Amino acid sequence: MIGYFGRKSTYEQKIDQARNSAEGIISSAKKEAETAKKEAVIEAKEESHQYRASIEEELKSRRSELQKQEDRLLQRETTLDHKDNTIEKRENVLSEREQENAKRKEQIQTDQQHVTELIEQRQVDLQTVAEMSKDDARTLILDDVKSQLTHEREVLIRDSEQEAAAVADKKAKGLIVSAIQRSAADMVSETTVSVVTLPNDDMKGRIIGREGRNIRTLETLTGVDLIIDDTPEAVVLSGFDPIRREIAKMALEKLIQDGRIHPARIEEAVEKAQKDMDQQLREAGEQTVFDLGVHSIHPDLIKIIGRMKYRTSYGQNVLNHSIEVAKIAAIMAGELGEDVTLAKRAGLLHDIGKAVDHEVEGSHVELGVELTTKYKENSVVINTIASHHGDVPAESIIAVLVQTADAISGARPGARSESLENYIQRLKQLETIANKHSGVDHSYAIQAGREVRVMVEPKKVSDLEATALSHDIKNEIEDELEYPGHIKVTVIREVRSVDYAK
Repeated sequence: MIGYFGRKSTYEQKIDQARNSAEGIISSAKKEAETAKKEAVIEAKEESHQYRASIEEELKSRRSELQKQEDRLLQRETTLDHKDNTIEKRENVLSEREQENAKRKEQIQTDQQHVTELIEQRQVDLQTVAEMSKDDARTLILDDVKSQLTHEREVLIRDSEQEAAAVADKKAKGLIVSAIQRSAADMVSETTVSVVTLPNDDMKGRIIGREGRNIRTLETLTGVDLIIDDTPEAVVLSGFDPIRREIAKMALEKLIQDGRIHPARIEEAVEKAQKDMDQQLREAGEQTVFDLGVHSIHPDLIKIIGRMKYRTSYGQNVLNHSIEVAKIAAIMAGELGEDVTLAKRAGLLHDIGKAVDHEVEGSHVELGVELTTKYKENSVVINTIASHHGDVPAESIIAVLVQTADAISGARPGARSESLENYIQRLKQLETIANKHSGVDHSYAIQAGREVRVMVEPKKVSDLEATALSHDIKNEIEDELEYPGHIKVTVIREVRSVDYAK
């Protein structure tokens, strides 16, 4: 029984402990729940506050944007109002100006009518006072105006020449000098004879042959004259066709080297020399085209270009001259922004007619145009050939450049030789052109015909008239004479006052 109560007491104690523990747990849970509740409420309040703040910030931003838009609209309205006022003011000003112009127009018409009446009255008064009719007065006025215009023309000519000399001549000379320097080439004057050196004088008899049959055969086959004289160890070949002369030279040198000289062998040598010449002509043309960088030229035309190697003009080799013209024209075309390749092509072909002008009837200009047209060359090239001696007008800048380059190449010292008769004739023509002008005392052609100095009578020719006179003489020389390079016209007016003390 005691044990029962003891165990009961123990159980009751455990129950009390459990109850106390449960109450503690419940109390602790309640506290934690209260704490969590408070924290949740606080967090909710913070989130609500942040959301409200963001909403307020957005509303504030929108209000600001709306305010700016309202300000811009107000500003636009203000600007439009200002423009409306400005337009109204301009309309008013224009209206006032139209009224003023209408009044001025009426006033001008009235003034013109008044002036017309005054002029008519003045003419009547002048005729009465001067005892001169209207036609006589007109003639007098026209003569006076003509004299004034002549004076102004002379002044303008002098001023224009000074301005051209200061600007255009400087640029042109600089361009031409640059072209000449960059294309400098040696030029050797060529003649119409060739000399073949012999190993000994006994070879002359073998060349002549029995009763002269060898020399006759060689002359007949080549068309070249052989001159065998007292010149030691040399035979001269004479002929105006340089290709034939070169063929004869090649054949004769081959015969001399071989040692067998008789008619049959001469025929073989000449035939072989002709074939070699054809090959040389083609190679010379191909090399020239390659060196200049001019392509797409017809093969037959290339061979004709090679023929220019054995053609001379006033002692100047035509092929070398054409190459020089092509280079000078190309340099000037490059400086002016023109087609350099086309300028080279035109310069190379400008004298192509000279390669065949001794075989075909016609001038080298006509033959050159015919050849280039046949082989379908560029129209600029054809016009350049036709116009490079002034036969037809130049239609392109390249044609003018080739004319200039041609004059440069042909006119420089030593490039060409000229017959004494033609030289003297040109000097006489220069002096004749100058002497036929009124007021000219005498004139002299100097500097190998490159300058004419004209002495005028100071009492008959004024300073301004001297300027006009030089201009007129220059124009006549350009129209009437053909000459290489340029000719300087110098008009000299000198006044001397002389007195004697006695």
